[in-house]
Amino acid sequence: MRVFVAGASGAVGTRLVRQLIERGHEAVGTSRSPEKAERLRAAGAEPIVLDLLDRDAVRQAVVKARPDGIVHEATALAGMSDIKHFDGSFGLTNRLRTEGTDALLAGAREAGVRLFVAQSYAGWPYAREGGPVKTEEDPLDPTPAPAMRETLAAIRYLEQTTTEAGGAALRYGGLYGAPDDAQLELVRKRRFPIVGDGGGIWSFVHLEDAATATILALEQAAQGVYNVVDDDPAPVREWLPALADAIGAKPPRRVPAWLARLLAGESGVVLMTEIRGASNAKAKSELGWKLRFPSWREGFRAAYAGGANSKRGDRSRRRRRAGGASRRIGPRARASKADARRPSDGSKSSVGTIPESPVADDRRTLESPPLTGFAFPVSSPHQVPADLRIRGDLCLTRRL
Repeated sequence: MRVFVAGASGAVGTRLVRQLIERGHEAVGTSRSPEKAERLRAAGAEPIVLDLLDRDAVRQAVVKARPDGIVHEATALAGMSDIKHFDGSFGLTNRLRTEGTDALLAGAREAGVRLFVAQSYAGWPYAREGGPVKTEEDPLDPTPAPAMRETLAAIRYLEQTTTEAGGAALRYGGLYGAPDDAQLELVRKRRFPIVGDGGGIWSFVHLEDAATATILALEQAAQGVYNVVDDDPAPVREWLPALADAIGAKPPRRVPAWLARLLAGESGVVLMTEIRGASNAKAKSELGWKLRFPSWREGFRAAYAGGANSKRGDRSRRRRRAGGASRRIGPRARASKADARRPSDGSKSSVGTIPESPVADDRRTLESPPLTGFAFPVSSPHQVPADLRIRGDLCLTRRL
């Protein structure tokens, strides 16, 4: 089979091209730069430098390539971290999901291509009600956060347009497995916190497994919508500490939901506390999809343990252990310090206290022990101390 891969130089696209060639298919891959086109050539694909938003150029490229099938993997998400202005961050990706899909389908019609598979997303679009895990039959969110409306509309458009043309829309879970994933640096720097109770359910899929499912959808001329996720949907409070541990980072900070709403907007709170996971039963039964990594639990370790990410974390842990050893104090010294902190009226002090349970939406306490070493009372979001600088990346830093 000769396959036209739009977005072939991306995280999924590069793995898709390799797997296609390994399975005996031909790959024609698009990229937005000559440099990436040369990488595709080196990987065995026929490269094309193409702007997917140039409808005429896309049509001509598809007709000239004469493929048997088309895969739409084009997004513009590399390095994206501003979730407060969600639709703004996804602006170009939304155009690729709408205008880009239209251009590819127009080319497919002219070239007589009937096999069409497009990348969609299962991570957050499902309705935030009912059970924690959703199937393809469950409705998408009828009332998304205001900052996410345009992005959800683009996903709906891609899926409807693709399925009406007789193609398959694959709702990938949260993709992982790339060693240069920008999210890893956020986790390492503790700028990716657990918000509130961390109850948002996330579904993941390894990049290799996503590519395999995509090829199966092509080979079997699949039609309709499929969740392409692993077997193990899990809440943020469970998977985020595991990811930090896998890359050798410190445990993530915790922030209350009201503070996260100030820093990352409603969309940030929704992603961390309210979204639902997805079921992969349909993809496994209809496509015969078998995952290399059925759970992110082994997937994180396989993807990141032993690499540069983990080595940096190991060095950090050794430094912490070395520093901690020199600061150990005996029971009497600890008791003296505790007495010094105790108020003279005999009441208990919250200074130095780290809550054991997450703060969900408690406006009484701003939890920041990892940063400042203490928790202090506030009665409203506007009473954050003046010497704290609030940044939109969910990170609090004390102004020196």
